[in-house]
Amino acid sequence: MNKNYIIKVKDILKIIKGNLIIGNEETECETFITDSRKIRDGEIYVGIVGETVNGGVYFEKAFENGAIGVIIQNINITEQQKEKYKDKIIIKVENTLLALQKIAEYKRSLYGENFPVIAITGSVGKTSTKDIVANVIAQKYKTLKTEGNYNNHIGLPLTLLKLKDHEAAVVEMGMNHLGEIRVLTNIAKPTLCVITNIGTAHIGNLGSRENILKSKLEILEGNNKKEIVINNDNDLLNKFNKEKDASIQTITYGINEEAGVYATNIVEEAESSKFICHIGNEQFEVTVPVAGKHFIENSLCAAAVGNKLGLTKEQIKKGIETFELTKKRMDITELKNGAKLINDSYNASYESMKASIENLSKYQGRKIAVLGDMFELGEYEKELHQKVGKEVVKNNIDILICTGKNAKQIVETAQKERMNNQKIYYLENKQQILDLLKNILKKGDTILLKASNGMKFYEIAEKLK
Repeated sequence: MNKNYIIKVKDILKIIKGNLIIGNEETECETFITDSRKIRDGEIYVGIVGETVNGGVYFEKAFENGAIGVIIQNINITEQQKEKYKDKIIIKVENTLLALQKIAEYKRSLYGENFPVIAITGSVGKTSTKDIVANVIAQKYKTLKTEGNYNNHIGLPLTLLKLKDHEAAVVEMGMNHLGEIRVLTNIAKPTLCVITNIGTAHIGNLGSRENILKSKLEILEGNNKKEIVINNDNDLLNKFNKEKDASIQTITYGINEEAGVYATNIVEEAESSKFICHIGNEQFEVTVPVAGKHFIENSLCAAAVGNKLGLTKEQIKKGIETFELTKKRMDITELKNGAKLINDSYNASYESMKASIENLSKYQGRKIAVLGDMFELGEYEKELHQKVGKEVVKNNIDILICTGKNAKQIVETAQKERMNNQKIYYLENKQQILDLLKNILKKGDTILLKASNGMKFYEIAEKLK
């Protein structure tokens, strides 16, 4: 690693005004972690204080697992412990979460304001867009990207603290409430922002799609250039683009609305799609290795970002055609009995439910939708679950299986829309779903698993596999 990027204990003490209980100020701190069970030799353990547990109580376990140092809050260190760990680092701070964020902000600053950081947010598709964008950029630059769902006030700092000899970073920013993306963007200081869409995810917390847009636009506060890539097909983003302040520069992509990066000659198949990608005066054919219109949109977004960062059309094409999705998102598996399983169980909103059902409809053979509750919809939960039921019928799904309190609305709406009642099942739990599937599944069937993560539909996927 470039020595200019190295953080030492003395830097941490200066950044967070910590109290060094034991340790050498010249010790280098390369990797930080918040789970004492996953510590590897030489890492720094940060004991985050949660609602019920102070992670600092595990600092000795962290040392046993190889930590070189710990950052803790509200933990008393005895003289015996000081002697026992005299070759380690112990730093006490007032707030370990704030300390983690401040260290990450400092690490980001070491790379300079021109170091490419692409920040991605949106109601749906953040992670899949992140995966495609990162793979495109990686065709030219050594790229760090958010792993899994590390997109919150803890995950984003941990991601940035993994910066080493990278030449670019792609970070995902999630939120449940107003003000949360503001914190993240001021840590990451993105050079280019992306908003994939404004839908209904977390509308129960925010009250309206307009408030969701407001919370997403906080992403610009950490971006000095005020440059943002947006999906111009989304109604609220389209409106924002027309009414925005002159200081904000937008790069648009889309399929239906006029945009700077757009697709024509779209051919959608069950497990992939292809189209002609247009960027300015250039055009090229590209194949997306995952099905669904939303993945065409995500690919257009990646093309827009890649073009902005100076990639060639050949590099953009390769990046799109070779990307891999984060697990649990459109994870397709052939089961032993010849049926096909689409595990899209990580999370769900109305928009992502609609997209997954539309994709399921493109498969040959029987199409089976196993759907559960969507969370954080507040007063909109009944209406949006009913809309999912209409999508099931509209897309000619053969068998509907539901569980969950609000998923009853999906079932009842499908019945009202005249779906064959003998092809509709409402069950009490996941075990009943498994038992039913084992009885009815046959070669050629395609099963979609889709619900909010709290429904734990991934357990069904694992048992089916």
